Amino acid sequence: MKAPNHHNYEAPNKALIYCRVSSKDQTRRGNGLDSQEYRCRQYADAKGYAVEAVFPDDASGGGDFMNRPGMVALLAYLDARPGERYVVIFDDLKRYARDTEFHLRLRRIMTERGAVRECLNFNFEDSPEGKYFETIAAAQGELEREQNGRQVAQKMRARIEQGYYCFGKVPGYRYVAAESGGKIIVPEEPAASVIKEAFEGLATGRFQTTAEVKRFFELSGTIRKNRHGEVNWQTVRDILRRPLYAGYIALKADNGKLLPAKHEPLVSFAVWRKVQDRLNGSALAPARRDFNADFPLRGFACCASCGHPMTAAWSKGRNAHYPYYTCYQRGCDRRGKSVRREKLEGDFETLLRDLRPAPVLLKLAKTMFANRWEHETRSGQERAAAARSRIARLDTKIDKLISRVVEAENARVIKAYENEIAAMEEQKIELEELASGAVPFRTSFEQSFRTAWAFLSNPCKFWTSGILEQRRLVLRLAFAGPLKYCQNRGFRTAAIAEPLRALGAFAAGNLRMVGAAGIEPATPAV
Repeated sequence: MKAPNHHNYEAPNKALIYCRVSSKDQTRRGNGLDSQEYRCRQYADAKGYAVEAVFPDDASGGGDFMNRPGMVALLAYLDARPGERYVVIFDDLKRYARDTEFHLRLRRIMTERGAVRECLNFNFEDSPEGKYFETIAAAQGELEREQNGRQVAQKMRARIEQGYYCFGKVPGYRYVAAESGGKIIVPEEPAASVIKEAFEGLATGRFQTTAEVKRFFELSGTIRKNRHGEVNWQTVRDILRRPLYAGYIALKADNGKLLPAKHEPLVSFAVWRKVQDRLNGSALAPARRDFNADFPLRGFACCASCGHPMTAAWSKGRNAHYPYYTCYQRGCDRRGKSVRREKLEGDFETLLRDLRPAPVLLKLAKTMFANRWEHETRSGQERAAAARSRIARLDTKIDKLISRVVEAENARVIKAYENEIAAMEEQKIELEELASGAVPFRTSFEQSFRTAWAFLSNPCKFWTSGILEQRRLVLRLAFAGPLKYCQNRGFRTAAIAEPLRALGAFAAGNLRMVGAAGIEPATPAV
């Protein structure tokens, strides 16, 4: 076959080396690229070639050589020198391409560029027999690649079904050697405690949105940040959505079926379920991007005339800047009229002081809660027994549904049965967790309720601490909704949250305890 005129077909004496490993992890753990380059250079010296450039790759490309940066760079190098002829040296044919289709394409592309391919363990021959054996070798490489992929997938599936997470690293966990062989993930501090606190905070209402969890992660300094110094939104969502932190592994191939895992969970499954529910709900006092320590009531204090949330900003005066809250709602008769920050927030602190219950009522409430705590502790075994009974009933229902699935032929009916089985499996997980005592009282009553009683006894103290998160906590726990503010009359009647509302009613004297004489008239002594 006659060669194209634009190439110089004298024997080439310049060489390019291409070497590849399948992953960056192989590059870090060993010297695969270095050893390949060394052998290729020895080969070039023996042949009298001058090595002009080396193109390494640490990615498999999924069979497509155009997904490998090193190979793309090599082809670009050839394109930039159309009048030159090069020998392209490979350590092994498997480094060239492990897919028959892409192997033949790459052979054609290099031939069009006048490149001569040479391999340390395979002889390329420009003959029908040579091309045939090259195609067979490429097909053999593709077969090995697909067989290896199948074996890896099967082994991973078996490992997962045994309860071992075997994917990439996740925040809050690290891999260690397992006693049964292989590796298992264990909590990694301090990130594990931070993630646990985020889950529990979102489940209990301390955090209302992912924005607040994101800010909490950034302040903790334990979750990886991007180049802008922020935790990625996707990282936050991935953490909050993963059942891994509740001790379960989700199988995507089985419609997200949850399998119990061997590793130690950071939170209970019940807490994880609450978080999923809250992620799909709304917030009482949602976090705002412009929320800061300067104006903690921005978005929560509303105009009494129109009911629209007031905004806040610093206003420039003659000699300084001054903070104001303002209503800018169209059609409001108070539009554009400002309230000094010290006045509005001062009125708010006065409102908080009025919420402080009488010590004797707080003591009574604490006694009632302590009694309830003891009662719940004693009744734990009864709840566990009831949960085991429900599990047995669910197992019976699931077995019946499985029998129906086997007999069914309609695809829609089968899908409906599968969805119902999946829902029952999730119920079983919650019940099994309850039956095994996975959510017991792990601390004493005093330890668990110390912060709660501190808040109930004096909400204003939390507010005046000046800590941003504590102030947000006050807005959520002390009030059932936003507050309306009138510049002349202060805050209107506030919707107080239930615990403080009850204690406030007692303290205000609206409800009185029965006197020592009782309800009936005192009975005279006999």
